[in-house]
Amino acid sequence: MAETPPERIGKYDIVKELGRGTAGVVYLARDAFAGRDVAIKAFTQTGSAGLQGRYRSLFLNEAALVGKLSHPHIVQLLDVSVDESLSYIVMEHVPGKTLAHHTTAEHFLMPEKVVEVIFKVSRALEYMHRHGVIHRDIKPANILITEDFDVKVADFGIAVLADATRTNLVNVGSPAFMSPEQLQELPLTHQTDIYSLGIVLYNLLTGRLPFSGSSYASLIYQIIHHEPPKLSTIRPDLPAGFERIVERALKKNLAARYQSWGEFGADLAVLVRNVSVPREDPNDSRKFNAMRALTFFQGFKEVEIWEALRIASWRNLPEATTLIKEGDHGDAIFILVEGEAGVSRSGKMLAKLAPGDCYGEMLYFAEKTSARTTTIVAKTPVLVIEIKAAALSSASDGCQVQFNKSFMRILIERLTTANRKLSEQY
Repeated sequence: MAETPPERIGKYDIVKELGRGTAGVVYLARDAFAGRDVAIKAFTQTGSAGLQGRYRSLFLNEAALVGKLSHPHIVQLLDVSVDESLSYIVMEHVPGKTLAHHTTAEHFLMPEKVVEVIFKVSRALEYMHRHGVIHRDIKPANILITEDFDVKVADFGIAVLADATRTNLVNVGSPAFMSPEQLQELPLTHQTDIYSLGIVLYNLLTGRLPFSGSSYASLIYQIIHHEPPKLSTIRPDLPAGFERIVERALKKNLAARYQSWGEFGADLAVLVRNVSVPREDPNDSRKFNAMRALTFFQGFKEVEIWEALRIASWRNLPEATTLIKEGDHGDAIFILVEGEAGVSRSGKMLAKLAPGDCYGEMLYFAEKTSARTTTIVAKTPVLVIEIKAAALSSASDGCQVQFNKSFMRILIERLTTANRKLSEQY
């Protein structure tokens, strides 16, 4: 396909190029007859026999759905053309971004928005299932979010028609979002799309994938044999209903997974109706600015501060509250945002804590649960950030590196202070 967009493809006037991939180019075009903008996916794998090999199968799969699916949450396929020089599919143009934009910490959707997106996608996939179609490539990059926050499922290149006479494609899709049975090339039902949507839900809520590996083989092994990290270890602030939905959607045993889209949608509806899903907190920006001002978060990138904010719980506590107690077992670290606290051991005062100071972090490095070695009591009313060790362990590598640097800086400062006090005694 030429680098310079053609003026016309078929009856469509080309406006500009929207994107380019291995198999072809997507253009924004104008359908003058219908008076609307469209997107044209033009395939470059051409020759005397037209599209070749795998790309031909992908093209024919998608072309077979033109005019067959009409749903408010599915990108409508409008037209198709195949000839020796150029093959293309015309589809509804959806201005906006893909859902992948919202899988990073700085662009996370609020939980109720996540439920809305997943529910709409589930309705689209249920409609597809009723029409004998399995998508097989559900992932954030194939879910479009319009400018007014509507949802559209796209990209049907590897969808399976229940009555198709062609051999189904294998080894296609996005491995991290594929079900165990899809990776093992077993017969597929709509439950494979339920699994993939469960991965999308997990990804939207945490900014990460439940399975990752250093190689393709390692990733596949984990998906088939391992259980994903619990959602609550990464996002302890979320209602428990999210974790229950994710766990059931990701069951490897098909009998334990959601049996129907109706069951999946019913649980989402219950979550919205009966669980207090946090509304957008107008204080999030204030919390972010408060964290950025603390010495503890010096060196953190903005995205890493946003990630820390998402895994943290904020607690306002009155004066004289025991924040941690010597001998108790704990699983969290704490960062003082406002107020002062005193540190003691065996009743002897050791130090004072001020905003930006951290405590409880040593248990994060322990290989097994250990007892607290100090008691910390609020000397004034305090505002404290609490982060579970498991949630921090599941954070992105970049975020963990910054936390470790801050912990090391605090440790060095404490050792320096201790050495100075020892030197003053002699």
